Amino acid sequence: MDSGDTAWTLICVALVLLMTPGLAFFYGGLVRENVAINTIKMSFVALALIALEWVIIGYSMAFAPSGSGWIGGLSWIGLNGVGTEPYPIYSDSIPHLVFMAFQMMFAIITPALISGAVVGRMKFKAYAVFIVLWALVVYNPLAHWVWGSGGWIGALGTLDFAGGTVVHISAGFSALVAAIILGPCKRPAGESNRPHNVPFVVLGASLLWFGWFGFNAGSALAANGVAALAVVTTMLSAAAAVVTWISAEMIHGRKPSAVGASIGAVVGLVGITPAAGFVTPMSAICIGAITSTVSYVCMTLLNRTRLDDTLDVFACHGLGGVSGAILTGVFATESINPAGANGLLYGNSSLLWAQLVGVMAAAVLATAGTATILLLLKVTMGLRPTHEDEMLGLDATEHAESAYSLQFAERVVVVVEPQPSRREAAIVSA
Repeated sequence: MDSGDTAWTLICVALVLLMTPGLAFFYGGLVRENVAINTIKMSFVALALIALEWVIIGYSMAFAPSGSGWIGGLSWIGLNGVGTEPYPIYSDSIPHLVFMAFQMMFAIITPALISGAVVGRMKFKAYAVFIVLWALVVYNPLAHWVWGSGGWIGALGTLDFAGGTVVHISAGFSALVAAIILGPCKRPAGESNRPHNVPFVVLGASLLWFGWFGFNAGSALAANGVAALAVVTTMLSAAAAVVTWISAEMIHGRKPSAVGASIGAVVGLVGITPAAGFVTPMSAICIGAITSTVSYVCMTLLNRTRLDDTLDVFACHGLGGVSGAILTGVFATESINPAGANGLLYGNSSLLWAQLVGVMAAAVLATAGTATILLLLKVTMGLRPTHEDEMLGLDATEHAESAYSLQFAERVVVVVEPQPSRREAAIVSA
């Protein structure tokens, strides 16, 4: 066991945890002010619910050894046998508990991402039940397929350094299904869905960017050269995506917006996630630019449809994850990380095919699992609030809270008459 690796991974646990509050601010600023609390709460509650689900059964389902490549065993239920000694199959230099805690943070933020597609029009109780069931049905099996010992997707040679497939593709396609099943949000006539707090958006994106260094570099599970590579590729992909997004806005005759730059940064971070420890820094720039372009075009096209994916989770995370996973099959090189594989640019087309299989498997599981859970909840406890509740805003009806409390029901405007200058007074007296 290595103290440096342990310390680094513990720091990354905290960094990845910070991403969920960062997501709450990012999403909270993008919505209307009367659903800001509801939106933030959707991310925050995942910290509690999924943490409990993970230690009770989720971690065992995802990572415990089994004879199946489809699901983990049940030997680690309640963290039975998960202690302070390393588990060499996953890491021989950090305590097993640290590895478990690091993976817990991934499990927490993934269902929170889905909330961006349903904010303002889903009962909070239904959402709470949904994310727990979704973790059991979708996330835990998929994590085992890709990262678990003996998982069938990992056995194919599919590369997912930090969760492009497990986290972003699963969340993005689930968000698309959720948006379709719930239908468009109801709001008062003339009320727009423009961001109500742009500083919140920038703050949230900045916290996500900061935490993403733990998300990606921490996936090396060691304080080593691969972690250093992941820090650099993460930074460069996000930077390239921001520049690309701003450029696209100006090319289309729009003003370069702070919201657009923030979204671009998140998209670039999504795109590099599966590739962070397998590609060169210059390849990371290409991945960020390409992923940003794909998401920008998709978002522009989807905004012309009736689909109400409120915060464009599918365009940003779904297609961002797909782009990153496929581009990993193009740009990955063993020269930068011998534990990876060579991609298409380095003469190996088989990796690209493995990446495509991983993409399709994640999309199918997420789509089928999400649809099944939501349709079940729809007929049992209902998904949507009443029309009146949606029109009033879920902050008031679901939580009896307001993001912004006014001290007075009416605003009093005091007009102060300007005092004349000495020159004006002299003229008047004359």
